[in-house]
Amino acid sequence: MKRYLLTALLAIFAWNAYSQTEYDVFLLIGQSNMAGRGVLLESDYSTVPGVYLLNLDNCPEPASNPFNKYSTIRKDLAMQQLSPAYSFGKTLHEKIGRKILLVVNARGGSTIEEWSKENPEKNYYSQAVIRTKAALKMGRLVAIIWHQGEGNSEEPGDYLTKLSAFVKDLREDIGSGDVPFIAGEIAPWWLPYATNFNPVINRVSEVISNSACISAEGTNTVSNEKDPHFDRESQLLLGERYAAMVLKMCYREREE
Repeated sequence: MKRYLLTALLAIFAWNAYSQTEYDVFLLIGQSNMAGRGVLLESDYSTVPGVYLLNLDNCPEPASNPFNKYSTIRKDLAMQQLSPAYSFGKTLHEKIGRKILLVVNARGGSTIEEWSKENPEKNYYSQAVIRTKAALKMGRLVAIIWHQGEGNSEEPGDYLTKLSAFVKDLREDIGSGDVPFIAGEIAPWWLPYATNFNPVINRVSEVISNSACISAEGTNTVSNEKDPHFDRESQLLLGERYAAMVLKMCYREREE
């Protein structure tokens, strides 16, 4: 009896040790606003406690800005600035106390067609799958965060059909089951594109299971009303909204 009790206690100890060392993994993809175009301040370059980025060696590295610097499909490094990934990871760790591993692999200017698994010219999809699978050796995938749409906002009629196929392929190829998928609105001041696109992306939960959309209400431009990029404060707000939605969908017992 004592032997069985000891075995059980050792198993519990091993599981607790594992659960405290593994990461909660998040995939963050999309176009320029996910890559980050908010102006970085000097204070933004400090490492974020409890938050890690998957680097180019597929290892967790203490997270510091810019968060899209290790994207394998990004544009020039100088273009990568403050993104919602920063406040997203920071807020989540503060709320749940878990180690957060972010796979940030965005590409400015990209369209939903370029993210398709069937696209013969781009590797955006395959890189998202490859990098996420590498991260899953160190933890579990909690959610996919998607901020994209400017590139399709002129004619978004079939956007949800293409997005639904993309998410289905992504979930299957990562092997993540029905993992939550969270999208975001584009800049509300950017007219007429926002009025074309935002009502469409807000219907995401109607066509994709276990999905949601966050609002971009109250955000501002980084330069002028012809610029669809969010400023620093707006990027922080979007990251907090993504985190709040993840807390609601994935950590219900810790939501406050």
